[in-house]
This record gives sequence, C-alpha cells and structure tokens, in this order.
Amino acid sequence: MKIGVPREVKNQEYRVGITPVGVAELVAHGHEVLIERSAGLGSSITDADFVAQGARIIDSADDLWAASDMVMKVKEPIASEYHRLREDLVLFTYLHLAADQPLTEELMKRKVTAIAYETVQLPSGLLPLLYPMSEVAGCLAPQVGAHAMMKAYGGAGVLMGAIGGVANAKVVVLGAGVAGQNAANIALGMGAEVTMLDTDLDKLRMSFWRYDNRVRQIASSKLSVREEVLGADMVIGTVLIPGAKAPKLVTDDMVKEMKPGSVLVDVAIDQGGCFEGSLPTTHADPTFTVHDSIYYCVANMPGAVPKTSTWALTNATLGYAVRLADKGWRQALTDDASLAKGLNTFGGEVTNGPVAEAFGLTHRALTDVLA
Repeated sequence: MKIGVPREVKNQEYRVGITPVGVAELVAHGHEVLIERSAGLGSSITDADFVAQGARIIDSADDLWAASDMVMKVKEPIASEYHRLREDLVLFTYLHLAADQPLTEELMKRKVTAIAYETVQLPSGLLPLLYPMSEVAGCLAPQVGAHAMMKAYGGAGVLMGAIGGVANAKVVVLGAGVAGQNAANIALGMGAEVTMLDTDLDKLRMSFWRYDNRVRQIASSKLSVREEVLGADMVIGTVLIPGAKAPKLVTDDMVKEMKPGSVLVDVAIDQGGCFEGSLPTTHADPTFTVHDSIYYCVANMPGAVPKTSTWALTNATLGYAVRLADKGWRQALTDDASLAKGLNTFGGEVTNGPVAEAFGLTHRALTDVLA
C-alpha cells in the first residue's frame, strides 16, 4: 500500500501524521510511505530523517494525495483540501465530524472511506487514539488558562497559588476522563484549589485515590455545575461523548454571574464545545470575551507542543496503520471491532450513529458495510 502523509495546513498546526519510527515500521512491512516536503519541520523532523527510514519525499500536496491509497493526517481536511478527496481513498485522521457538517457532506459526496482516530474504541470504553492528545490537551489547559488569567492578557490578575497568606486560584474541571484528570494534575501542581465534576462516580473515586483526596470531587448536575462555576477563577471543560457533539454545560447566563476576568478553557471545542458561548479559535488569536470572562477555545491545542504530540500520536496510531496497510481497510475492520468503530463514512453514507444524529441523517450499519 502507498501511505501518504501531507503537511498540515490548519492554522499553526505543527504536528505531522507520522514519525521516522512509523515510516521504518511501515516500510519493513513492505509498504511505500510518501511524505510531503517539509511536512515534519514543525515537529523538528527533517525530510532527511524520513528518507533515512525509507520514505519518499513528494513536492506537491496534490501529487501526494493522488498517489496515496491511504492518507494519514493529524487534523481533519479543511476546505482548501476538499478537492483532494476521492472515492478510492482511505483517510485515517482526526475528523470530529459531529461539529463539522461541511466536511461530513464533502466526505459523503466524494464517497471517501474515512476512519476517525477519535471514535476507535476498545471494549472497556477507552479511546486509544484520542487518549494521547487528551493527555496533552489536559496538561496544557491549566497552563494556557493561567496565562490568560494574567492582567495583561485580560484576566483578573490571579496567580494559580503557592503564595503564603493569599488564597489559591479556584479551578473547576468539568469531566474526569483523560483530559480532565491531566488538567487536575497540572492545576494541582501549580498550587490551585481544584474541584472536579463528573456524572461517573467511578472516575471521581479514581481521582480521590490518585490525588490523595487533594482534589475535591463532586457529582455533576445542573445545580452543582452552576454552584462551582460561579465561584471559579478558571473553568476547564473536558466533557466527551464519543463521536457526538459535546453537551453545553456552562450557559451564558452562568458566565454573566462569574467573577470578572475569570477564564474558561474549552478542551471539548473539537466536538463543538461544552460552553454555550464557545467558538473555535486559533493559536494565532486564541481568546475572546463573553460578558467579563475570557474564553480560550483553540481547536488544536496539542499543535502547540508538536515535538511531544507527534511522537505520542504515532505511538498510538502506528499499530492500527500497519494493520490497515497489511490487510486492507475492510479486513482490518472485520478483524478488529474496536478499529471498526472508527469508520465514519463509506460509499457516500455516514456509518457512525452519533455523527448521523448530529445532522439528522440516517446511518449505515457497520455490519452491513463489512458484509
């Protein structure tokens, strides 16, 4: 199989879809890896690094997409890339379709076989290809939030903590999954007073033991969310329903009553965001104001630390990529029910229930596709 890895074109997206280690593994399995020129530079990987492991460098993005049987990316195709989509192409990347109707329609129109990293799901419920980027985004959230809380950047001028005789910042984390646990860990290390909310009591119990009861855990409800948000200096939203739009847990009315200069970091923005006022932003212009609060809604947060993110992502995706290349997508999905859940579109139809529900579409059952 010919696997193409293009240069990412989303605003300030510095990650790349594979590392030299990934190239070496795919080449060892008899496949050809095509890399768009300079695709890895943002992650400090040179063309020579890729070539040394057997990759072939392609000058043109159009030529790379046209020559590839499967394209591995980091972020979803944007409008300038839509013309490269085609019926016999396997696209393996993050898609987040429930928050992107134009891309969903393009994938259907062009009959692309699209496999989304974020909906590959193990029997335990774990999302193995989303996990590493959730770790990164969770760790970043308190850092970017602390930056936004500084007075020069529109915040209230609150330090996270560790100053004798002065109250620590109050950080509220919505969602106790991978991103939420990592956000709580970093915020706690920065000296903040941390509260975590979730509807899953087992996850809250896990945080009790993980943090030796230094993080407050509260069962999430409309009332408890409101009470905690109104007293917060920073709210970090990490809630996730696999494949579906994120629920809106924080309303504009709540934000209106928050402390002036408080900060809201929406890690769930890729799936539409969990704050009512959330709108996707970029690393170039990451924040905006709702009432008197600062929103940070960058849709590719891990792109800010590509040297870490690219390697973490390939560690997770490589095994699946090898199986897709070795067996072909249909057999690979037939053999692995977890990978099969990653299929979002095929033959002009949506094959993921939550994505179809987001746009009022019917979806084709996986069993039917694989049969």
